[in-house]
Amino acid sequence: MPTYLSPGVYVEEVASGSRPIEGVGTSVAAFVGLAPTGPLNEAVLVTNWSQYTSTFGAFTEDYALAHAVYGYFNNGGTTAYVVRVGGGATGTDERAALTAPERQASLGAFRVVALEGANLGGAPRIEVSATSGEGPDDRFTLTVRDGDKVLETFDVSSKKSSRNYVVTQVKQRSKLITVEETVAAAQITRPDNGTIALAATQSTVPVPAKESLTSGHFLGDAADRTGFGGLEALDAVTMVAVPDLMVAYERGALDMDAVKAVQLGMIAHCELMGDRMAILDPPPGMNAKEIRDWRQDTAGYDSSHAALYYPWVKVLDPSSGRQRLVPPSGHMAGIWSRNDSERGVHKAPANEIVRGAVDLGLQITRGEQDLLNPIGVNCIRAFPGRGIRVWGARTAASDPAWRYLNVRRYFNYLEESILAGTQWVVFEPNDQALWARIRRNVSAFLVNEWRAGALFGSRPEEAFYVKCDAETNPPESVEVGRVVCEVGIAPVKPAEFVVFRLAQFSDGTGELNE
Repeated sequence: MPTYLSPGVYVEEVASGSRPIEGVGTSVAAFVGLAPTGPLNEAVLVTNWSQYTSTFGAFTEDYALAHAVYGYFNNGGTTAYVVRVGGGATGTDERAALTAPERQASLGAFRVVALEGANLGGAPRIEVSATSGEGPDDRFTLTVRDGDKVLETFDVSSKKSSRNYVVTQVKQRSKLITVEETVAAAQITRPDNGTIALAATQSTVPVPAKESLTSGHFLGDAADRTGFGGLEALDAVTMVAVPDLMVAYERGALDMDAVKAVQLGMIAHCELMGDRMAILDPPPGMNAKEIRDWRQDTAGYDSSHAALYYPWVKVLDPSSGRQRLVPPSGHMAGIWSRNDSERGVHKAPANEIVRGAVDLGLQITRGEQDLLNPIGVNCIRAFPGRGIRVWGARTAASDPAWRYLNVRRYFNYLEESILAGTQWVVFEPNDQALWARIRRNVSAFLVNEWRAGALFGSRPEEAFYVKCDAETNPPESVEVGRVVCEVGIAPVKPAEFVVFRLAQFSDGTGELNE
């Protein structure tokens, strides 16, 4: 309470009792895949195609990541995080990417290169030694010497998530050298103790061959921020796609067990986060019966946080000037974003044109879709005079309550919006006044959702209810500092089966009209 000690007029600001809830974003994709260039296992934010190419390069013959990101932006996507988990040269043949002579030294998983114009004397050496005292296994001292003279020294770590990571520390502090990774982040280990000369050589960094690709490259680790495990630190992501997974399977770099492990990992990641969806690609070259058997017997996924699209789409490959088939996940993520922007997340992202698709890997008939739609395979079909369109909007869940993609995504949107918009409640006095404010704020948000057509019912009372009172908050709950608010909504569901019943009727003369 303010204190008044002398006569006068006092002006005070009063906090508003209303704290409106704002809807969160629903259209941020994350792509995990292979590219010829770019940082490894680092989530890079891109908002257009030019930003992607400047970091990761353009289209390549062997990878699908570029095509997925291009299809995403072409179909209405606006924001994406890209995580490169591998790619580059096809093997360790250094003749394929010969560099100009430079002073460098190899330190296991790292390469030390002298900066251009650096004054290193006549006998520069790099020394790796244990840190003073006892410390973690990843810590070591990196020293730059000219003979017996110490030029620079760094207390660093080989762990990428550490603030003393050797690459970062040297980049920020050194005026003589730079340190680069030569292997994927998951394979980085501490260099051995020893001393090596910075010799003038003409070579390049050997990279793992494509055949060494494993499911672990995609799965990654949340603690080390690698693969899509590293996406746990990004709250904005709502869609996850791994377009290079099935391409790696197609060229024999991964087997079906590894593919299934990655897709199950994607689903587990999305279920753990609770606010995002996995967009799954089907195996290449399968007909409708084969994809049905794969979906039922091999994959067997059952999750409302995943959606599967079939078949692959044919696009123009500017790198070769020819058409090629690519997994559909990138294009589908763009359509989700476009649908959210134009209609809202409550509308099923189907009956939408697939921009950039010139053909399909297989022309699906209505009878074939009759087999696929009930098991959660969303078909992409070509219609005469109407183009190539998405013709399905189901999740991979067996539970009818979560059958439709828009229902799952809309609940994700509501949960995150209410969560973000009610943070002010924490540490407020837990009494009836607080309960009434919670009811008022949540109800106001849901009324706007109902007016936008996201909820079913002719009146707000038919569309939702918000209950936060003495019944949901008994004394024993209040005593432990808990506030419970119960919210029920009636989401709109897509008109998936449109039926017109036609019949003859009599005009009153006793005759039937045709």
